[in-house]
Amino acid sequence: MPGPIPSTTVLIVDDDQAIADTLGAIFRMHGYDARVAYSAEQAIENIAACVPDLALLDVNLPGMNGIDLAIVLKANHPECHLLLVSGHESTRGLLEEAAKKGHIFDILPKPIHPTLILERAKGLLSASRQAIAYSD
Repeated sequence: MPGPIPSTTVLIVDDDQAIADTLGAIFRMHGYDARVAYSAEQAIENIAACVPDLALLDVNLPGMNGIDLAIVLKANHPECHLLLVSGHESTRGLLEEAAKKGHIFDILPKPIHPTLILERAKGLLSASRQAIAYSD
């Protein structure tokens, strides 16, 4: 698998610290600048310091959920790509509520193999880089 685009920052947000830390290590091993947060509130603090190119968000977070975080992130940083993940069926209701407000998100089901996450991340980031190149 080819490496990431240079200087690509990925923010991983999951309240399960083992999952977040493991994904952070995997992204770092593949050349990304990976940052980890364990809550939406911690993620917002991270984003204030460094806006990521990609945010990998767990939907079921304590306090603010991942969908609400995605909405805030997209409103303030529309250039940031989003990958949402969830291992709970209950996210369907959250997705429907967001869709009623005009926010459409795809959610990858947990568990998900790291290779698939890396491929999706690279695909999203490559597509945006190509779009920028065409507009120059």
